[in-house]
Amino acid sequence: MKRVFFIVVACGLMVSAANFANAQSEIKTTSQQLLQLQEAEVTRLTASTDQLRPLYADGLIARLEFEKAEKDLADAKAIVEETRAQIAASEKLAAEQKKAAELAKIKPLVKPTLMALNRTPAVMRFTAGSWSISNLSSIQQFFSRTFGRSLPISTIGQSATHNRMGWDHRHAVDVGLHPDSVEGRALISYLQSSGIPFLAFRSAIPGVSTGPHIHIGSPSNRI
Repeated sequence: MKRVFFIVVACGLMVSAANFANAQSEIKTTSQQLLQLQEAEVTRLTASTDQLRPLYADGLIARLEFEKAEKDLADAKAIVEETRAQIAASEKLAAEQKKAAELAKIKPLVKPTLMALNRTPAVMRFTAGSWSISNLSSIQQFFSRTFGRSLPISTIGQSATHNRMGWDHRHAVDVGLHPDSVEGRALISYLQSSGIPFLAFRSAIPGVSTGPHIHIGSPSNRI
């Protein structure tokens, strides 16, 4: 029994945003045509297998011939399901691309203003905006996506060191990065653009900072 194979070869195509919709339409049309051919093959193999079943039951054909027919039918059905999954994935991608294009056209009502940093030789200070420890995950996600490792947090909330120094650190997080390092500068830029208050210490300051680090959150108050 001759089996017909239908193979889709996916080629990597670089398409511009303007041509994306046309390309997707062409791919969808081709895929639908291919699916119709594959479904027709399943129908043909189903009918053929149904014809062989009573012959096998009566011992008129060999077991291997009938089992091969069943396997061919199962393989053809699997190919159909794979094509349907590819079409569904393509349609999902097209929907996401369309949504992204629509969002890109939306202009903010107010142009964001990047507040200036207050700088001294030892400290950079940015107190605009608000933040709470419950929002820490967004900062962690930014850092892990950018650098492929976890945000090096040294303290979350109050610690024995802050108790000893007399600072209320309950609503802040300390990150063990030097503010002039590549990672430190990237984190500072993210915090500033996101409107998250912080203090960046370049060195130890007696009674204030034990060493270089970035304090995320509003400045601590004295206990």
